[in-house]
Amino acid sequence: MANVKQKILFKNKEVSTVNSSDGTSRSLEKTGRPNRQKEKINGLKDRAQDFRKSVIDSLEEDIRDFLINEAELHTYDDLTKVNPVTPSTVLKCLQARYSAKVFYTHAGCTLVALNPFQPVPHLYSLDVMKEYHSAPQPQEFKPHIFIVAEEAYRNVQGQVEPMNQSLVVSGESGAGKTWTSRCLMKYYATVAASSQKCQDTVEKIERRVLGSNPLMEAFGNACTLRNSNSSRFGKYIQLQLNGSQLLVGASVQTYLLEKTRVAFQTPNERNFHIFYQMMKGATEKQRLEWMLPLDQDFAWLPHAEKTLEEDCLQETVEAMINLGIDESKRRQIFRILAGLLQLGNVDFRPASEEAQTCDLDERSKGFLQKTADLLHVPLDELESCLTVRTLRAGKQNVLKPCSQSECGVRRDCLAKAIYARLFDWLVRFINNSMCADSSMWCNFIGLLDVYGFECFLLNNLEQLCINYANEKLQQHFVAHYLKAQQEEYVTEGLQWSFIRYQDNQGCLDLIEGSPSSIFSLLNEECRLNRASDAKQFCVRLQKELSDNASISWDKFSKQPHFTVAHYAGKVSYQIEGMMEKNKDPVPPELISLLQNSQDSLLHSLFADGDRESEGLRGHSKVATVVSKFRNSLESLMKILHSTTPHYTRCIKPNPDCRPLTFKREEVIAQLEACGIVETINISAAGFPIRIPYGSFLQRYGLITNTRLTAQINQIHSPEMSSQTVLSSAVEDVLNVVLKRRATHSTLSPDDINMLHCGRTKVFLTHSLLEMLEEHRNRVRSQKAFCIQCCWRRHQTRQHNLKRQAATRLQAGVRSWLVKREIWKWHKAASVIQTRWRRWRAWMDALAEAELDDAEDFMENEASCVSPKLDPLLKERGSVQLSSIQEPVMVRGWPIGLVMASAPSVTVSLTATGFQQIKSMMACLKIPFRNGEYKVKTNQFDQGVASIRAQPRGSIKMHLQRSPLLYADMHPVNKTDVVTGFNQILLEDRA
Repeated sequence: MANVKQKILFKNKEVSTVNSSDGTSRSLEKTGRPNRQKEKINGLKDRAQDFRKSVIDSLEEDIRDFLINEAELHTYDDLTKVNPVTPSTVLKCLQARYSAKVFYTHAGCTLVALNPFQPVPHLYSLDVMKEYHSAPQPQEFKPHIFIVAEEAYRNVQGQVEPMNQSLVVSGESGAGKTWTSRCLMKYYATVAASSQKCQDTVEKIERRVLGSNPLMEAFGNACTLRNSNSSRFGKYIQLQLNGSQLLVGASVQTYLLEKTRVAFQTPNERNFHIFYQMMKGATEKQRLEWMLPLDQDFAWLPHAEKTLEEDCLQETVEAMINLGIDESKRRQIFRILAGLLQLGNVDFRPASEEAQTCDLDERSKGFLQKTADLLHVPLDELESCLTVRTLRAGKQNVLKPCSQSECGVRRDCLAKAIYARLFDWLVRFINNSMCADSSMWCNFIGLLDVYGFECFLLNNLEQLCINYANEKLQQHFVAHYLKAQQEEYVTEGLQWSFIRYQDNQGCLDLIEGSPSSIFSLLNEECRLNRASDAKQFCVRLQKELSDNASISWDKFSKQPHFTVAHYAGKVSYQIEGMMEKNKDPVPPELISLLQNSQDSLLHSLFADGDRESEGLRGHSKVATVVSKFRNSLESLMKILHSTTPHYTRCIKPNPDCRPLTFKREEVIAQLEACGIVETINISAAGFPIRIPYGSFLQRYGLITNTRLTAQINQIHSPEMSSQTVLSSAVEDVLNVVLKRRATHSTLSPDDINMLHCGRTKVFLTHSLLEMLEEHRNRVRSQKAFCIQCCWRRHQTRQHNLKRQAATRLQAGVRSWLVKREIWKWHKAASVIQTRWRRWRAWMDALAEAELDDAEDFMENEASCVSPKLDPLLKERGSVQLSSIQEPVMVRGWPIGLVMASAPSVTVSLTATGFQQIKSMMACLKIPFRNGEYKVKTNQFDQGVASIRAQPRGSIKMHLQRSPLLYADMHPVNKTDVVTGFNQILLEDRA
């Protein structure tokens, strides 16, 4: 399907590219307004399509959010609860649960098990087993393999006529089938041992049942590319229960052992585990007995340096002991296996002449000698059987030397025949040691562990048989799933007849049908006494089966093949070598050789080989591999049909076996292979969407009128809790939606295929869900438009109110600011006026005191004869004239007039009260005349004396808060203008 989709997409891309190129060329050839209009129209169409896509995507996301909350996906214990039931939603649910380390999930009647690829011991402990076994309702617990086991066990216990149960465990290699089967057997052994009746017998059976697992895994499992412990056979184990439901015995039935692995291993894969266990776990004594030197290499033992957990010989030996295999039998088994390893090192060289047999080099002769010694057969007879074949011509036997390739085939055939017979003997021995007499048990629980669907690069008869078995099991699984679906639909009152699904009967008819099928033509080809021809058989298949739609051929392939369309996908099978594998011929001389072996076990393995050899020689019906497998599978299907099946699908989350790593592509492919996707498609063919009444009304109740919506809002009240009210409300909603489809307002018969109102749920198809969503969006758009109008009106009113309130607030704030500023101005003016008046009064007082002192000095001077300096004058201040030899006291004052009238006067001022030069210079703004006089202060020498009055106390100048801050500190710069204190004095004099 994926390839087909890719091809379709690729074609679409090519078409779109061609169209665009054509459009470009046309626009180059024909330019003008029509092309521009077309381009505009196309652009509008593209925008409209993009808008529709975005709307559809948002709609799908909205529906997905309604149907299922992705944040709660890990809480869904059953995949049938996922809405809608599609592969993508199922995959998301499994991924969410796997990320939350929840590895089991129900899928209706199936349990899906994800392999964690790491030990989880607490999940399978003895306490957990007892907890599930003693629980009144195990289904209320989290999904677990023990729930399936307990349900099957209680089904046997609780029925008046006990019904046999079957547990089918399937999955691909590495998905965890072997571990799951082991857990199931351990659970039943523990449950049976929990009773105190016949404790010794139960423990004995428990040891043998559990001991059969490691033994069969050692002989039937191998390390492959996808799994280190892959089961290379299928098995069905019957756990036999008596009337008290106690475990009294068990039996094992195997299917299609991959015996070709003994002589051929694909690259990077290994042989069966038992050979590596012998090489790594044998003691020195055992190595001598088995002729296995420590440094010897074997052709049939690749990757021997790789160590696995399964390479434990001691565990296999303990399992043999628990099953009752004595020491002598164990020694014989290991000697036979060692002989097969030695046989694999035997190589043949082409004969020098055509009539002679193939030769052996010295090394191969040594290996062949060891093989003969270990198998207890004569060396000459062994070499003759491998290099010479016997042809029967009438009543006479003719000996013909084999070619080099034929010798290799006969060698491999001998090894495969011995190993297959030894494996069958082990199965029979296990059954004899565990199986109870038919009178002791009345029912059973079957455990089927089968290989999953396989599709490799090269597929042959083994893959055809395996996939055929999966087709049969899928048919049984689908029938059982549909039965479970039918029971659910019947519970809800639905009819089953309208459910349609794609059955795989056509594929089964292609493989096993009559009169012509792949198996019948293959068996007929094998019965003919002629050499097989792959091309001729391919032509015959095309001639006989061309009418079947499930088979196809690739005309461009050089190798003869055919392709079968299975339910899980298409698989191409190579015809070359298929007839030989189906015949599975064992030359009669090889059987005679092994029958004459001195080894009692090897002799007993081929004791019944005379009848088979007679069948090979005569023209009677030959029992081919396909015939044997089909017969055993038919008997298995009869058992499954007579039991109640319980399916467990094991999933491998990633191909690299990394812990807690989830690859979506890997998982979805396995879901398709194990039939989960098919069952999802079957569910989608019916009613994939199932919504309870309450949830339906919560989402779609707004479609109806207001009165009905009010009733729906009260749906959880006691008076509205009946299913009748809910059903009527749901029908009203559906009637409104279906008015466009039906002529009447009631539900029409044509609409029954789209929906069904059950007792508690509404069953819908995708088409009706789309109609519901479309109608719901239309109603929501109308209501949203009304809400938007009301909201805009409310917003406008609120905006106007806020604007008016803001205007009022701004006016009030502005008036307050102006008032505060005016108040500040008034306060500052009052302070300035107060300070100025105080300063002016102080200056007037100083001036008056100075004038009084000047009058006193003038009176004293008149009384004096000679001008002598008065000490008091020195203290208060002096004006020295440069024309007088001795300083002359100037007592006539103001100083500005004295200085203005004197042409050349040196003035010395001293003041002891003022300490700041800036204050003094600001007060003495003396006009300067260039070249007439200069002013020099002697503050640092003699101090500065006051020019108006003797200072009384200290004088402090507060510059920052001075009332003269706003005064004109720098008047007009005129040299002939008298300013400052002198101006004040002159005004007073005037």
